[in-house]
Parts: sequence; C-alpha cells; structure tokens
Amino acid sequence: QLVLVESGGGLVQAGGSLRLSCVASGRTFSWYVMGWFRQAPGKEREFVAAITWGRGDTTYGDSVKGRFTIARDTAKNTVYLQMNSLIPGDTAVYYCADGPMIQHIVAANEYDYWGQGTQVTVSS
Repeated sequence: QLVLVESGGGLVQAGGSLRLSCVASGRTFSWYVMGWFRQAPGKEREFVAAITWGRGDTTYGDSVKGRFTIARDTAKNTVYLQMNSLIPGDTAVYYCADGPMIQHIVAANEYDYWGQGTQVTVSS
C-alpha cells in the first residue's frame, strides 16, 4: 500500500516557476512508475510527465515538453516536477500517481495509487 502526498502548488504569474513534490509513503520498487497528471475544470485528466523509479527514464506530455522536468530522489521516496515558463493553460489540479509495470505510461487508468492533488493557478 502506498500513500502519495503532493505539495508545492500555488498561484504564480505567467512566465514564472513552481516545483511540485510527491512523497511516497510505503514501499516502492524499481519497476514502479511515478507519473504526474493534471485536470482543469471541465476537462479530462491529462498526462504531464512520468519517471521510472529504477532507471529514471522520463516521458513528457507534448504540452509541457521543454518547460517541465521530472526527477526523483530514491533515498527520500520523492518525485519532483519542476515547472518553468508557466502559462495560464497550465492551471489545473496536479496529481501524482504510482503503479507497477505500467505499459501505457500516459494512461491514467493504469496507475494504482493517487495523491489528493495540489492546485496550480497561473495568472496572465
């Protein structure tokens, strides 16, 4: 059983930066994948980025490539999402998710564990 807790959300002006953190309490394994998703009001949940706990392989959604960076600290069981050059379109609740042996990293339904979400608001 994993419990995921996100932090770091807030209000920022366009062009600014935020760093989100997700701490995983419980056992994780090298074959697990940690992902970040976001959901804006009235929209479906969108894949943002993911990283494998073992090798640290990363995947990004097209809308955030070149602006967001995902990283992990295995000693702290923590995954970070560094968000730069934020735009109003990035406004959403951001969720971290985790799960084993995920084949389709962008598919939310493949992740077993979810955090409670943290709000990110980007003003123009």
